[in-house]
Amino acid sequence: MSAKWSKEEIAILEEKADFYTKEQIARMLKRQGYHRSTMAIKLKLNRLGYSTRPTLDNYSCQEIANVLCLSLSTLCRWIKRGWLKANKRYASCYQVRTWHLKEFLKNPPHPIKARIASLDPEAINYLVGN
Repeated sequence: MSAKWSKEEIAILEEKADFYTKEQIARMLKRQGYHRSTMAIKLKLNRLGYSTRPTLDNYSCQEIANVLCLSLSTLCRWIKRGWLKANKRYASCYQVRTWHLKEFLKNPPHPIKARIASLDPEAINYLVGN
């Protein structure tokens, strides 16, 4: 039987999941005094809704909302309507790939074309690197 994950271990895992491989996370945990195999880390990441590969080209909805000066609920509504593609990370958080965001901003749905056109072009360039 495996040892139960502590809150501290889970916090480290969630903090590092988007930027580090499972091997790197295992080394970081070991430096903190925790001993987990890469398989244990992979399984826990999957149970928490994270990918087992780093997602350096993803943004959270909160990051996008902050940069574009939109409300978080607006972005979540666009995702739920299927206008903006995203991966659900956990109950209240989505991750949006840069290229999905770029495609969405380039070809927005008809009902929100005017709203997308009114967004700051510099903010859009910051996010998608046009």
